[in-house]
Amino acid sequence: MLRQTITDSLKAAMKGKDEAGTSCFRMILAGLKERDIEARAKGNTQGIGEAEIMSMLQNMIKQRRDSVELYDKGGRADLAAKETAEIAIIQKLLPQQLDEAGTARVVQELIAELGATSIKDMGRVMAALRERHAGKIDMAKAGAAVKQALASS
Repeated sequence: MLRQTITDSLKAAMKGKDEAGTSCFRMILAGLKERDIEARAKGNTQGIGEAEIMSMLQNMIKQRRDSVELYDKGGRADLAAKETAEIAIIQKLLPQQLDEAGTARVVQELIAELGATSIKDMGRVMAALRERHAGKIDMAKAGAAVKQALASS
């Protein structure tokens, strides 16, 4: 579904002569194709799944945020603006992210469900979060929330 959305978005951007959108969606599809080839080498003929696509998109957003920070420090506002525009385009493809309160609530529910009691259980909780809430939670913020919740247990 997400794969088709990306392809359709590229077509719409091309028809609308949206250069930034066309460039961004082509970049996303190139990354997707690269990961599909890697998956085929491992025996997965279907390509990567939805969760992996969302993870790839989140990584692209993280890379662009890092670039924006560096461009701002280097006085390159034009390049920072381009990266910011790409972030906005990529974010439209992802489901709505949970806010901090929502993330904390999901973390608490999952800790209770898994019976996690100490920091040693953090890996198990994070794996369950990735599996159930891929694309909906910023994993860096979730990791901090899990660590804080388990440390106070």
